[in-house]
Amino acid sequence: MGPQSTPDLATDPSAEVTPLSLSTVAVVGLGTMGTGIAEVLARAGREVIGIDTDEAAARHAVAALDAATARAVQRERITERERQDVLARFRTFSDLQAAADADLVIEVVPENYDLKRQVFAELDTVVRPDAILATGTNALSVTRLAADSQRPERVLGVHFFNPAPAMKLVEVVSSVLTAPTAVAAVTQLARDLGKDPIAVGDRPGFVADGLLFGYLNQAAAMYESRYATREDIDAAMRLGCGLPMGPLALLDLIGVDTARTVLEAMYAESHDRLHAPAPILGQLAEAGLTGRKAGRGFYTYEAPDSATVVPDTETPAAAAGDAAGRTVRSVGVAGSGTMASGIAEVFAKAGYEVVLAARSPEKAEKAKARIAKSLGRSVDKGRLTAEARDAALAAITPAGSLDAFADVDLAVEAVAEDLEVKQQLFATLDKVCKPGAVLATTTSSLPVVACARATSRPQDVIGMHFFNPAPAMKLVEVVRTVLTADEVHATVRAVCAKVRKHAVDCGDRAGFIVNALLFPYLNNAIKMVQEHYASLDDIDAAMKLGGGYPMGPFELLDVVGLDVSLAIEKVLHAEFRDPGLAPAPLLEHLVAAGCLGRKTGRGFREYAKR
Repeated sequence: MGPQSTPDLATDPSAEVTPLSLSTVAVVGLGTMGTGIAEVLARAGREVIGIDTDEAAARHAVAALDAATARAVQRERITERERQDVLARFRTFSDLQAAADADLVIEVVPENYDLKRQVFAELDTVVRPDAILATGTNALSVTRLAADSQRPERVLGVHFFNPAPAMKLVEVVSSVLTAPTAVAAVTQLARDLGKDPIAVGDRPGFVADGLLFGYLNQAAAMYESRYATREDIDAAMRLGCGLPMGPLALLDLIGVDTARTVLEAMYAESHDRLHAPAPILGQLAEAGLTGRKAGRGFYTYEAPDSATVVPDTETPAAAAGDAAGRTVRSVGVAGSGTMASGIAEVFAKAGYEVVLAARSPEKAEKAKARIAKSLGRSVDKGRLTAEARDAALAAITPAGSLDAFADVDLAVEAVAEDLEVKQQLFATLDKVCKPGAVLATTTSSLPVVACARATSRPQDVIGMHFFNPAPAMKLVEVVRTVLTADEVHATVRAVCAKVRKHAVDCGDRAGFIVNALLFPYLNNAIKMVQEHYASLDDIDAAMKLGGGYPMGPFELLDVVGLDVSLAIEKVLHAEFRDPGLAPAPLLEHLVAAGCLGRKTGRGFREYAKR
């Protein structure tokens, strides 16, 4: 039986029916996203009608599918016969009339409401009464498009992610007008395409982009303020958070103009300053420097549409600086926890003599034993020789007092994240350490200058923010205060290179680079749950599948610890005074209830007791 046998969604929106097969799909707009969606549909056995008024775009789409399927044959993923079948299922047209026989139309024209409304108005006169109309917008109101349509119950959003053939997430967006059976049909189609659909309501950015674009906007503002270089911002988020791309490189890939449009729509609804587009986005967009597609955005590219970055006037010189550094042969590490032992291991493996000082000889010996176990695991996995393990262990001297730091060239504290505790420790280091020794704090959220002021030599104090676990994580944020001497900065940069860490420079302000960009994103995810917009599981899935994040925000919050996260949120809010940075009440409530994450067995989720 044909589609005519399906109950009328307008008169029976709750009808229990098998979703339409949606075997013929029209894709309106054959830009990068439209072409990718067409490829996914054709390779999944759907008849695809590609429509674009620009014949060059249509030819490019056909060529792209031809090239993609040829690569698939080369890699033995499909046969030549299957490839020919895929190509035969994709036909292109320049007129919307070609959508007359489509079961589903997916619109992916540029993010302009008037243009999209015009396309929907024309489609209303062309498509069958039972056809579903979907918009691929990620910024504009699906509800408004539906209300302006003659068939609002059949209008919804279907948001693929770029590149559509590779990315698994599809957000299926319903308005208050959308019939459940239309949602069911499109959700089933997404599953048939091998995608992971999540159902979301209609608000700008939906889940993934709603979280992603606020983060990207803050990164743009951070760069615009000259707080850190574009290279350091991108490296920090890749190496510190395990992201596939840095935020500024990602903005160039998405399109600076597109990002600005999405943020404008988000700000119009939220009035959250975190969504107000950073001025530099407007400046670049107005100048035509829209990213990769233009050959220049935050970075400069070999050619338009190229992924190859080429040097320009902002590319940093190879040298870290003109100042000569101090000689460092021995390092003192203060603390006995996971971070202290990890940092001591890093220095010992790099050939430094290490003094590991704790509050008692027993604690210091216990920390060294932890390092021995870690090095043993590296030997078992073939990452380290037994000789290198023995040499590293022999280089570590445990001590029960900071007095053992009398001859070290670099002292690194990794004690509790409590300013008063750190200031007392620095006052002691000031008395114990020899003149010229560099004094470093591993704080992730406290002011480095406050530690420096606890000494009589603030010019020798700097931040070295390692990431946990220190032996595995490649990033170190090098934090200069207004008092830090150039040679101290040069010394620490050289030490980072010797221990094979990637150093990024930043100033002494709350959150440095990584936490200042990461924690507002985590806070916004909590707000989404608090407002009942999406579930924990859907948000985590959206960021892993749509953003390429190694962990979803709630997985990460439970690992970091909700109490630690709340403390960082409070520091950021106190320093920047932005209402959008105020900790989400749900986070405060969970911390007050003692639900701190994995370490207590319950945070946003519950965990089996060890």
